[in-house]
Amino acid sequence: MSENEITRRRLLELGLVLPPMAALAVGSDRFLADARAARPLPATPTIADDDEPTPELTEGPYFTPDSPLRRSIVPAGAAGTRFLLSGRVLSTAGKPVARALVDFWQCDAGGEYDNDGFRFRGHQLTDARGRYSLTTVVPGTYTGRTRHIHVKTQAPNRSMLTTQLFFPGVAQNRSDGIFNAACVVRGWRVAGGRRQARFDFVLDLS
Repeated sequence: MSENEITRRRLLELGLVLPPMAALAVGSDRFLADARAARPLPATPTIADDDEPTPELTEGPYFTPDSPLRRSIVPAGAAGTRFLLSGRVLSTAGKPVARALVDFWQCDAGGEYDNDGFRFRGHQLTDARGRYSLTTVVPGTYTGRTRHIHVKTQAPNRSMLTTQLFFPGVAQNRSDGIFNAACVVRGWRVAGGRRQARFDFVLDLS
């Protein structure tokens, strides 16, 4: 037996040299790992529906300050199609905004606003993940306006965003001078016997 063979056997016994097949296997594993690393990673899921700030729209004449803190703004016995609106308040970087103020007001199913009390009015604060949930009815229409919900949204200690939300497939959208397609609610559907949709408010906190 040659000196080289003795040396190799000794190294094998010590586990310092791999047999040819094991070396091949390690090489193959390394090749696969390198190939995986070279492959592009899947895109990160989008956090916000849109990273552009939610458009600011007119407040209108019917805002009332100091609305009650509540998640349902439907008065007892109110007519109309029940509607659950949910979503988040996010920054333009897609970060959730905790304890953001979200203040809603709207007309009833017949197109009338309560300007003496707080029917169909209320505010809430987002949770730690920036989420809100509002129970209301689908608002009615009145002359010159399509169906809409007024909203004020404010991150803690930041400026207020005033905007409006709209509904898909409403004929009056085309003639409403305030309508903005960027403010149409998403995922409009019937579930659990009522209408549901979502909308993420995006605030410029830079």
